[in-house]
Amino acid sequence: MPYFLGIDGGQTATKTAIGDETGRVLGVGLAGPCNHVGKAEGRAKLTRAITESLADALTAAELLGQEIRFEAACCGMSGGPDDKDAILREILPADRVEVVTDAHIALTGALGGLPGVIVIAGTGSIALAESASRRTARAGGWGYIYGDEGGAFDLTRQALRAALRMEEGWGEPTALHDKLLEATGERSANVLLHRFYTDDWPRPRIAALAPLVEEAAQEGDRVARELLIQTGKLLAELAAAAGTQLFGDVLPRIAPIGGVFESELVREAFIAAAQGSVIEPVETPAVGALIRARRLTR
Repeated sequence: MPYFLGIDGGQTATKTAIGDETGRVLGVGLAGPCNHVGKAEGRAKLTRAITESLADALTAAELLGQEIRFEAACCGMSGGPDDKDAILREILPADRVEVVTDAHIALTGALGGLPGVIVIAGTGSIALAESASRRTARAGGWGYIYGDEGGAFDLTRQALRAALRMEEGWGEPTALHDKLLEATGERSANVLLHRFYTDDWPRPRIAALAPLVEEAAQEGDRVARELLIQTGKLLAELAAAAGTQLFGDVLPRIAPIGGVFESELVREAFIAAAQGSVIEPVETPAVGALIRARRLTR
């Protein structure tokens, strides 16, 4: 029986899925993160994570101990494929290997392999689209300085800007001011601003404060509410920017992914502004990689 392999190599965990030619998932595995290979011991950590997650998936599929060679494997890697491609081709027992970004396998998984658009709003943001002919397009994903509108880092940044304006007397009163100071233990928004520029506050830590905006909005804060509504609209614009490159004005389906969409206000604003049918993600990124692996033999 032909077997296929899908790998989701992230910075928090490595997830592996094994499937057959019918699309059935036979087993999934989990291991530690795939570190950037340019860092010290990066290659060893990458190899260990892939090897351990594969062994875990083989065990779940009741294939461990057999001489399995995969028809094809697709690896979606955080941080990009370029520095990992050669290593993965060397260590994976597969006749065909595709190495892409983690966003591409998220796209395929969320849409179940069908045409459409995904919008990822985690720490940052990006929109990706894919047509029936496998053409792709993107919008955003420019990083925290030049873009990432609608991501959690951007949402915290907007909240702090509102707090700074209030503190200096030229902005509307908002509960975001006290919430940010209470959560961080700082005495003023201005001091917090300077702390955010230091190594003590990396971007993921700043982004983790974004739920404070939802909390303030639920308590009736107008400024926080407007920030969340604007975030939903910005993310819908990202979806349209990517999707119209392939589909025109009406998008076949749009799947929102990421923690920012846990906000009810963000989701409502996104759905209202979206130029297409908004769906829940169909499959995980690891299964998306598995779908792409099967495509390699067609």
